[in-house]
Amino acid sequence: MAADDTSILRSILFAATLSGCVACLASWSIETDRSTHEKHGLFEIREEARRFIAQENARELQQWDVLEPNAKVLVPRCAVPLQAQWTPKSLGRSQPSVMVICTAAVPNTVMKRWDVHVPVKRKPGLTSHSLR
Repeated sequence: MAADDTSILRSILFAATLSGCVACLASWSIETDRSTHEKHGLFEIREEARRFIAQENARELQQWDVLEPNAKVLVPRCAVPLQAQWTPKSLGRSQPSVMVICTAAVPNTVMKRWDVHVPVKRKPGLTSHSLR
């Protein structure tokens, strides 16, 4: 009987923990992932990619949309302004992306510089042929 009670209690505890985790994950988004003193937020990284793509869209025939950076990325805060460029094809990425670069992170024990690849996709219906 005591073993059954322990099993039921364990099941209830597991279900409560799981539902708490789901609530935390549901409330997280790129919009709320802002920079702190220790880490650079994915929101700011995505915004730098958006600025770069807005400039590219203004001067190129191809039009692009910025997608979300990988939510698993965690990088130290950048001590200098972020830079952005097209990810070089030589890096072997299968899809086009923008590389957001930090050339000098705040002092930490993990990394001195970093780059985050933010995927992009062509806007539907807009090609260089249709704009001519």
